[in-house]
Amino acid sequence: MRFNVFKNTALLFVLILISCASKTKNNLNETNTVLAKTETTIVNTTTKSIIVGANQTEAYLPLLKGKRVGIVANQTSVLFKNVTSSKTPNYDSNTHIVDTLLDLQVAVKKVFAPEHGFRGTADAGELVKDGIDTKTNLPIISLYGNNKKPTVAQLQDVDVIIFDIQDVGARFYTYISSLHYVMEACAEQNKTLIVLDRPNPNGHYIDGPILEKEHTSFVGMHPVPVVHGLTIGEYAQMINGENWLNNGLKCNLKVITLKNYNRQMAYDLPIKPSPNLPNAQAINLYPSLCFFEGTNVSAGRGTDLQFQIYGSPFLPKTDYAFTPKSNEGAKYPKHENKVCHGYNLSGIKQQNGLNLSYLINAYNTTSTKSDFFIANGFFTKLAGTKTLQQQIEAGWSEDKIKATWTSGLNDFMVKRKPYLLYQ
Repeated sequence: MRFNVFKNTALLFVLILISCASKTKNNLNETNTVLAKTETTIVNTTTKSIIVGANQTEAYLPLLKGKRVGIVANQTSVLFKNVTSSKTPNYDSNTHIVDTLLDLQVAVKKVFAPEHGFRGTADAGELVKDGIDTKTNLPIISLYGNNKKPTVAQLQDVDVIIFDIQDVGARFYTYISSLHYVMEACAEQNKTLIVLDRPNPNGHYIDGPILEKEHTSFVGMHPVPVVHGLTIGEYAQMINGENWLNNGLKCNLKVITLKNYNRQMAYDLPIKPSPNLPNAQAINLYPSLCFFEGTNVSAGRGTDLQFQIYGSPFLPKTDYAFTPKSNEGAKYPKHENKVCHGYNLSGIKQQNGLNLSYLINAYNTTSTKSDFFIANGFFTKLAGTKTLQQQIEAGWSEDKIKATWTSGLNDFMVKRKPYLLYQ
């Protein structure tokens, strides 16, 4: 009897072990399956080509049929060849959107050019003049200088405006200011605006102080942080949705969205968006180093490492120095032909937030604190607030300064959510 009980108990124990082993094996297989699916999803996502709005002619050509068209464009407004979900785009082979639409028999009437001009060669802040495009004989109308918003006369022979410009996701980069004025003109004159979306190379984070209304200017028009994390199509939707246009006007807006894009993707711009942002490193550092434009410190204009270095004749000698000289995009650079002592950041890792340590270090070590911030108030316009300068002058640490931004950034994240088009 005892033997039978022992035998049955032992048999039951063996069966349980087998069952557990089987379940463990099945669970392990299930886990491996999930991991494999996850890995496949990641691989598929990263190998698919991002397809910009301009390349999706099938989505917007029907909207142009029988219409007279104006285009807001610069050197970045191109269609890339060999762009499909399964092929690597040939970024060196592209066609400008103006040429493409003319070839497709679209009635393009004129081109509007933002800061830096239609070909993107003018200096920052340089007056961009009206003219004629020598290739197409189309009139080019400047939207930088005295005429920032298309006039009634300039839109009289236009039914639809296309806006196709590569942005870099910083509040003080003026293409979004041009976008605002184009939207406002379209709303006032009952014109349709089509925004062809492009990736934001700094779309993976938001950071910085929120612009205060009293410091509104062309380098900061809206109550958003320095780095807003939006594509230009999303930004256009936010301008409309938040009633930022004059008198709460609404623009008749159509955004041609990106395909195969999310804001965490790395995206190296195939064409530099302006003369002094020559590569991915400069674009990534631009939100942090552009504050130097409101100080007596050079951010590298007049060198080949624009927005990748900083220095001035008033900083202590270091292992690195540079001498700004006149070049394309910087005819008269700050501290021209003078030796600037400073730092080379061209080899540092990608920034995932605003880095104030460069600015704070430069202020703390300069020999001319009273002249560090330029007297014209441009630093305040860039920061969108007087507070940042006051905090730096008071000796605040980066962490202490950034802590004061938290509430505003949290509110902004909630406010921008309805306008997001991508994960």
